[in-house]
Amino acid sequence: MSNDIITAGKVVFMTYSVLAEDGRVMGQQDMPTGYVHGAGSGLFQEIEAGLEGHRPGDRVEVAMTPENAFGPSDPDLIIVQELDDVPPPYRKLGAEAEFQNEQGEVVTFRVVEIADGKITLDGNHPLAGKNATCVVDIVSVRDATPDEMQSGFPAEQGPPKLH
Repeated sequence: MSNDIITAGKVVFMTYSVLAEDGRVMGQQDMPTGYVHGAGSGLFQEIEAGLEGHRPGDRVEVAMTPENAFGPSDPDLIIVQELDDVPPPYRKLGAEAEFQNEQGEVVTFRVVEIADGKITLDGNHPLAGKNATCVVDIVSVRDATPDEMQSGFPAEQGPPKLH
């Protein structure tokens, strides 16, 4: 039935995984999440374009470049410290610490390297500056209501909550 094909004005529910270039899973959503196709939901444009014309049950792989997904790596968000200056709980790869900048925004830094008595923390998204692949499984497709077209999100889900 052509009514379940993804086009503008359709509510799409999907699950997905975001893979790094080496195939590692960097993010995953196993509970179906939805958006309104063509209504400015904030979904990466490449993913939305890749889903166009597909239907429930399809698996779609979308290649994403840094410019069109997680952006370039910002060298100002990479900090190298003496290992002894960092509290022991943060002296391991993958540890995370939150810092607040002058604008009051909270930035999460991850420990990405420990070598030669130094520790490197990176506040960039783990996929900043890198290519990635988004693997999407389409769960359902239906017509959007006028309210859903305006918000960009399915009524049963609502817009994402800001923390």
